[in-house]
Amino acid sequence: MSVLTRDEAQTRAKLLDVHRYTIDLDLTTGDDTFDSRTVIRFTATTDADTFVELKPAELRSVTLDGQPLDPDSLDADRLPLKNLTAGEHELHIDARMRYSRTGEGMHRFTDPADGETYLYTNLCMDDAPRVFAAFDQPDLKAVFELTVTAPENWTVLANGRTEHLGDGRWQATPTPRISTYLVALAAGPYHSVTTEHRGLPFGLHCRRSLAPYLDPDADELFEITKQCYDRYHEKFDEPYPFDSYDQAFVPEFNAGAMENPGLVTFRDEFVYRSAVTDAERQTRAMVIAHEMAHMWFGDLVTLRWWDDIWLNESFAEYMGYQTLTEATRFTDTWTDFGVARKAWGYEADQRPSTHPVAPDPELVPDTASAMLNFDGISYAKGASALRQLVAWLGEKDFLAGINTHFARHKFANATLADFVDSLASSTERDVHAWAETWLRTTGVDTLKPEVTPGDEGTCTLRVEHLGSRPHRIRVGLYDQDVTDEGRQLVLRERLDLDIPHSTPQPIGKRPALLLLNDGDLSYAKVRFDTASFDTVRANLSGLPDPLTRAVVWNALRDCVRDGELAPTAYLEAARTHLPHETDLALVQGVLAFASVQVAGRYLTAEERPAALATLTDLCRDLIRRTEDGDHPGLRLIAVRHFIDVAAHPDTIAAWLADGTVPGGPELDPELRWRVLARLAVLDATDEAAIAAELERDPSATGQEGAARCRAALPDADAKRTAWEAMFTGDDLSNYLFIATAQGFWQPEQAELLEEYVPRYFEDAVALATRRGPAIADAAGRWAFPAHAVDAATLTAGEACLRDADPLPALRRKLADQLDDLARAWRVRQA
Repeated sequence: MSVLTRDEAQTRAKLLDVHRYTIDLDLTTGDDTFDSRTVIRFTATTDADTFVELKPAELRSVTLDGQPLDPDSLDADRLPLKNLTAGEHELHIDARMRYSRTGEGMHRFTDPADGETYLYTNLCMDDAPRVFAAFDQPDLKAVFELTVTAPENWTVLANGRTEHLGDGRWQATPTPRISTYLVALAAGPYHSVTTEHRGLPFGLHCRRSLAPYLDPDADELFEITKQCYDRYHEKFDEPYPFDSYDQAFVPEFNAGAMENPGLVTFRDEFVYRSAVTDAERQTRAMVIAHEMAHMWFGDLVTLRWWDDIWLNESFAEYMGYQTLTEATRFTDTWTDFGVARKAWGYEADQRPSTHPVAPDPELVPDTASAMLNFDGISYAKGASALRQLVAWLGEKDFLAGINTHFARHKFANATLADFVDSLASSTERDVHAWAETWLRTTGVDTLKPEVTPGDEGTCTLRVEHLGSRPHRIRVGLYDQDVTDEGRQLVLRERLDLDIPHSTPQPIGKRPALLLLNDGDLSYAKVRFDTASFDTVRANLSGLPDPLTRAVVWNALRDCVRDGELAPTAYLEAARTHLPHETDLALVQGVLAFASVQVAGRYLTAEERPAALATLTDLCRDLIRRTEDGDHPGLRLIAVRHFIDVAAHPDTIAAWLADGTVPGGPELDPELRWRVLARLAVLDATDEAAIAAELERDPSATGQEGAARCRAALPDADAKRTAWEAMFTGDDLSNYLFIATAQGFWQPEQAELLEEYVPRYFEDAVALATRRGPAIADAAGRWAFPAHAVDAATLTAGEACLRDADPLPALRRKLADQLDDLARAWRVRQA
């Protein structure tokens, strides 16, 4: 197997102009493979040699301009095309292709609930050749014409509208010019709900077994889709560029979603089988908005090479959150971004693997290195940079530049330089300088306030700026007010401030709280002056705005991670203020950091029981607070986390036996599996109980729940079986691998697991080499022994990186995990 290099792509792009792919797929040839026949019509600009990519189980025949080529010339997934002459050419390839169980290429899934089989493609970024022969690079766009033979009772979906011709034959309308990685297909007995909006067919699709859960949400999903569609048409001059808009919720999907034009694919956990919070519905809505933004950012105008991933992802991320706020009932999405997404960017940007939002092309020499950059920098940091750009540039000029960009490059490709030129055409500001300081640099700036007393009780503010980027921020000045409800913090004023600034800023009398970056418009860590920190510890819950509270919680989180605030102090703040919190994203974010990072990694094994007891008491308070039934989302979050941090089995075992939490909620499948997994960790259940629960819920989610529970049992045989399933056998799908890995490592079982920590590094390298990038990513992300915060684990991991030559996807994950482990070690020492 080989990877495409940037130099090879540039050479081939100069040589070829690809016109049309005619692809005929036969999905009726068996459970393991399918037939793929491809005709590619292209022009060569000069006499030269080149190649086409293909990853077949069997290459049956190849003809170029009617002349046969030797199938045995296929080498490392490349078929050489030698002695091409300048002019028109027609390439025919007939191959047998393998189905995937790892979410790459053409994924095949059989639903354990009813035995029905479903297929879908995921071709980003270099998996198109797993389905059809292709000149597989984003700047060789072409028209795609797809024909499919499928079982008679199946539905076939594609980028364009599909027509059933009879006898299982389906024809999709030809696409506009799109990139190979955006070609999409879904086939199977999908359940569909359809409507029409502004003359365009809209569809929702899922497995038949999920139909009872999709149907009640269809109106909400369509409403959000239509609201975003209409808002984008108000923002963008260029209309939606495709002939239909289908959203398919597909099983075992590796990403959250994929922006295939006309056929967006989502992981089908977004079809909710169990109760969810409104914050989770907001997240689903944001993903809908994000993927629709890609119809313009990524699909209409596409990056030329993968160094400009941010041109796709940062824009879709920013537009998704902003448009959701403007067009739907979810008007507070930037709080969720600050809590759930921005922290992802801050963490990624402080690791050795950090990179600029827009890296130099030399830093992305091939597709393997490019795949590593689908991370918190390309998404969250990039979106944060764009939000700062809008604050600096103004939305009117920003949108004008974007529309210029679409007009110049529609159905073509563009680079960072092209985009900056488009922005510059709409403003007098120096956008090129902004791009250099924000998009070409790495790391997180830190802003620290310096408050100096002046005459008659007044003060001035200077901001110590540790970093290199300019910032336009707001500074919030808050005073204390004592009311019948307790101490509240009242906003006195917000000051706009450009950083760096040369003169002290008068702020009047010293406020109780001075908050830098109030409103979260910039991307920087912030610190508190001493008086403000005292106010935060005492009165954080008294801040009136959830986005302001998110900035404060993130600052506390950063202080813990940087060793400037004791982890126990963060727990104390959570214990004091979270019982009064109303924003669901904040409650979820704080509890997740407190339980997973603080209790699970930053505190020692001896300190963990006290931390779990604090979190248990906190969750119990939240459960009591929500007994009136007015806050079901808050109650659900509290119940989930109560289960996750339970140190004793009695209460949650009683819930499982009764099928309900006293006062609600009833235990739906998600909560039942959650309780059973925690009971497994605590050695309070067994294989018989797991098998009984699987019989009760034989769905795909139930299969994953059972795998998670079995791997969590504190039993030597159970651990051995789980380890062999993950690292010796190759039968686990991507989702079953992840579920097993999630159950395997448990802080409470450190002694039992000790022998597996050094084994992990050798076995993960072999697994990644054997099963490829998707499983390599899963092994690095989910199967890593994150609980083992000690020098021996760090030494073993560093030796692996130095000596074992892991697959790039695994190497990046290991480097990040080891850096996080070293940070946890430093926090413990501090």
